[in-house]
Amino acid sequence: MDDANNPSEILEIGCGTGELSFMLATKTQKKVLGTDLCVPFIAEAKNRYKLPNLSYIVVDFNFPEQLAERKFDYIVGNGILHHLYCNIDKALINIKKLLKPNGKIVFLEPNLYNPYCYLIFHTTSFFRKWARLEPGEMALTKGEMQKVLQIAGYQSIKIEYKDFLLPDTPAFLVNPIIALGSVLERIPIINYLSQSIFISAKK
Repeated sequence: MDDANNPSEILEIGCGTGELSFMLATKTQKKVLGTDLCVPFIAEAKNRYKLPNLSYIVVDFNFPEQLAERKFDYIVGNGILHHLYCNIDKALINIKKLLKPNGKIVFLEPNLYNPYCYLIFHTTSFFRKWARLEPGEMALTKGEMQKVLQIAGYQSIKIEYKDFLLPDTPAFLVNPIIALGSVLERIPIINYLSQSIFISAKK
């Protein structure tokens, strides 16, 4: 149970237009702060989602001082770390500065071993351009994330292969693929081909 004078807080990095932050605030009843660099995204999030325990601000988490020394119990993100591939060591250290003692990070990131991800991230410039990737974006692997998290000083590191659902999957296939994926995630070797890696670790 939260201390009434120190309630649990969740920070979402790269919240976009606010859907995940809203879901977290609704499901957990904890205080949630959604952040993004894009001013129009934050403006839309503020307009669409209003809860007493939910707020949105424009901020660059690479500069922790922008959050006025606030600390969080959880820091989450969906498809965020791979945008920071060229500077991921520093990014993870800066994220850790925003955690309370024993605070936890949770991120879902594209898995380079997935054939689709490998095609668009690691082959020719044609496919990178087709997927509209930024120059510094790169899908991640379980091994490299384990290493950089250890170097950054994180504890209780857990990285799992998750999700076989690809972007733009037809609606009628979404539920069957999710059901099949939940089985494939538990099969060694095959699960290496999952679309995502699920990363969690503690400060």
